[in-house]
Amino acid sequence: MAKDQILIVGGTGRIGHHVAQDLQGRMGAKIVVTGRQRPRHDWDFMGQFLALDLGNREQLQEAIAESQLVIHCAGPFHHRDARVLKGCIEQGVDYLDVSDHRSFTQKALALAPAAQEAGITAIVNTGVFPGISNSMVRQAVDPFDRVETIRLYYAVGGSGGAGITVMRTTFLGLQHPFLAWIGGQWQTIAPYSDRQIIDFGPPFDRLGVYWYDVPEAWTLAESFPVQNVITKFGSAPDIYNRLTALMTKLPQSWINHPWVIEGLSQISYRMTQISDRFSGVGIVMIVEVEGERQGKQAQYQSRFYHPHTAIAAGWGTGTLAEWIWQGKLKKPGVWPVEQAIGSDDFVEMMRSRSETEFYRAIAKKGSVRTVS
Repeated sequence: MAKDQILIVGGTGRIGHHVAQDLQGRMGAKIVVTGRQRPRHDWDFMGQFLALDLGNREQLQEAIAESQLVIHCAGPFHHRDARVLKGCIEQGVDYLDVSDHRSFTQKALALAPAAQEAGITAIVNTGVFPGISNSMVRQAVDPFDRVETIRLYYAVGGSGGAGITVMRTTFLGLQHPFLAWIGGQWQTIAPYSDRQIIDFGPPFDRLGVYWYDVPEAWTLAESFPVQNVITKFGSAPDIYNRLTALMTKLPQSWINHPWVIEGLSQISYRMTQISDRFSGVGIVMIVEVEGERQGKQAQYQSRFYHPHTAIAAGWGTGTLAEWIWQGKLKKPGVWPVEQAIGSDDFVEMMRSRSETEFYRAIAKKGSVRTVS
C-alpha cells in the first residue's frame, strides 16, 4: 500500500508549524507533526500530532518508515547530527530540512553517495534564508558568463515571527570565527564584524549589516566558480545590531557557555515581543552579483520582501515538498537548493503562491546592467 504521510520533525515549532500550514490542504497527504509535547500556544493545525524525542532512535525510525517524505525542522541545527537523514536513507524516504548551520550542512552533504544509492531525493537548507536566497542567487548567476562576486544582504524585523529559536541561532553564531570565500580562498572572519550600511528600501530602509555565517556562504562557493561570496545580516530596529555586536566583545568562555546563550536568547525574545509591534516581523533580502557577460563587466541586483519571515520560510520549504510529493522533483542524492532546482523551476514553483505578493517579489528577475 502506498504511503500517504508527510512527517514534519519539529513541526510544533514556529518554522515547522508554518511549513505544516503551507502544506495543509494543498495535497492529499496526511500531515504528521512531531514535538516533545503538544504546544501550548494557539494551535490552528488540523493534522496529526506525534510525541517524539529525537533521542529515541527506535521511535524515530518507526515514524520515518511510515512516511513518504520527512521534513526536518527541529532546530537549532548547530549541534544536530544527521540521524534523521540517515534514517530516511535506510528507509528509502525522501527528505527536506530547514537547517541553517554550516556544520550540519556538511554532515548532510557527506551522505550524498548513500542517498543516491538509496534513490532518495534529499534537499538541505530549504526555507527563506537559506533556501529562497539560494534560488535568488541561482537566478542572478545564470545570465553571466563569468561570476566574480556574490553578495547577500539580509534584514529581519525583530523575531521574524520565528520564536525564541531564531534568537538561540543568532547567539550561537557568535561563538566561533568562520570561513568565508574571499579572493578565491577560504579566509577566517570574525562573526558580526565589519558593519556596513545597506539601503533595503521599505520597511527597513537604511540598516546596519554584519558578517554572519550562513550555510549558503559555503554551498554557493562550492556550486559556482566565483571569487567572493559575502553574506551579511542585520536586524530591525538597528539597536539590536549594536547590542549583538557588543556581545562579541564578551570573553569567549562566556559566549561558549550554554547558560549565557540561553539567557541572552530569553532576554532578546522578550524585547522583540515589544519591538515587533513597531518593526514588524518581515524579511528583506538583496542579492548582488558582479561578473562578465558577453565580454563586458556587468552587475545584477534583485530584492525580495515578505512581511512575515516565518511564513516565507514555510512557503520556501512547502513548494519543494509539494514538487517532491507530486513526483515533479526527483534527483537522488543530497543537494543544496541552488543545485536541486534551476531558475525556471523556481519561478514555476512560486506560481502556486501567486495569490500573494510573495510570487511577485520572487519571480520578477533583476536586470543585468553593463558597467563597461
